[in-house]
Amino acid sequence: MGGLDYPDPKRKGNFVGKVFLAAVLTTLCIIMIKRTPSLNSSSPFAIHEPGVTHVLVTGGAGFIGSHATLRLLSDNHRVTIVDNLSRGNLGAVKVLQGLFPEPGRLQFIYADLGDKKSVEKIFLENKFDAVMHFAAVAYVGESTMDPLKYYHNITSNTLLVLEAMAKHDVKTLIYSSTCATYGEPEKMPITEETQQVPINPYGKAKKMAEDIILDFSKTSDMAIMILRYFNVIGSDPNGNLGEAPRPELREQGRISGACFDAARGIIPGLKVRGTDYKTADGTCIRDYIDVTDLVDAHVKALEKAQPAKVGIYNVGTGKGSSVKQFVEACKKATGVDIKVEFLPRRPGDYAEVYSDPRKIKRELDWSAKYTDLQQSLRIAWRWQKSHRDGYGVSNELR
Repeated sequence: MGGLDYPDPKRKGNFVGKVFLAAVLTTLCIIMIKRTPSLNSSSPFAIHEPGVTHVLVTGGAGFIGSHATLRLLSDNHRVTIVDNLSRGNLGAVKVLQGLFPEPGRLQFIYADLGDKKSVEKIFLENKFDAVMHFAAVAYVGESTMDPLKYYHNITSNTLLVLEAMAKHDVKTLIYSSTCATYGEPEKMPITEETQQVPINPYGKAKKMAEDIILDFSKTSDMAIMILRYFNVIGSDPNGNLGEAPRPELREQGRISGACFDAARGIIPGLKVRGTDYKTADGTCIRDYIDVTDLVDAHVKALEKAQPAKVGIYNVGTGKGSSVKQFVEACKKATGVDIKVEFLPRRPGDYAEVYSDPRKIKRELDWSAKYTDLQQSLRIAWRWQKSHRDGYGVSNELR
């Protein structure tokens, strides 16, 4: 038998033992990985749960977005807020977290929608049923001074969100647009068929985003709703949320914020820009929509969105009020005789804009309920009086 090698039984046993040990260790590693929270995909935000609608609210720390989040959570939806806090308030997020502390109800992700990798990561790690896309810079005057910021922030970011939605098969988009896309129409009121000829970079950037969405919709089965709304005022009637713009942006902000700042003595008075428009009193005419009504329109749009269809709606009261009328209503709501300074026109503004809301009434069964200007301002003033420093929370994440 010389020259023949026979396997050593001990060596064979050692080999089998090593294979068995490796298999056991591999199994243990897999179990440990599955149980590691950071790698666990069983988070309620990472799964589609029957009977639960998970809505991504971009810009959910902002004035309108936070109110929309409040309503969605009150209606038992699951919500993820994505916000870079450049215009939003961490304090608003903390209020919402305090109201809805239950696991799986609300999560906040600090991220910039202009960062493609961040957007992809958000959509990869979460399962969304719908997106309400509010996130945007939104000051007409600022847009004329820094137009590129507006095209990046509004148009480019919307494209990134839409690409991620398509890639990850998110079924529904509710897009926050604006009456600024119409520019200065020759005929009032504005219908959804009114020609869109925006006259400032804010309106132009929003129209570009709309065009991208509409082109995409031609080859997609996504349910899409585009809401073009008018001038937003008011706050949560229960006093949980309000409007708190960053101090450096007050000059660019809504007229309601300026009125309240003047009433509280934060600024010496109210600056009204433009008194030579072709209107009854020379000041601009706007359609002021209460944020509670606006949010209700978004919820109705979410409920009635249909696959492979696009709905476009104006969201307004159908009634115009001049800036002078607004100021008088603000004086009555606050009880303060606000000092008013009249200045030349602001670049990019238009004389008269108000909506024809018949289409949204007919198709979504929505109509504005808070149509008394003074009432909306009185509700907002209550929050402002009790929150002199806004939410009183730093936007710095710890």
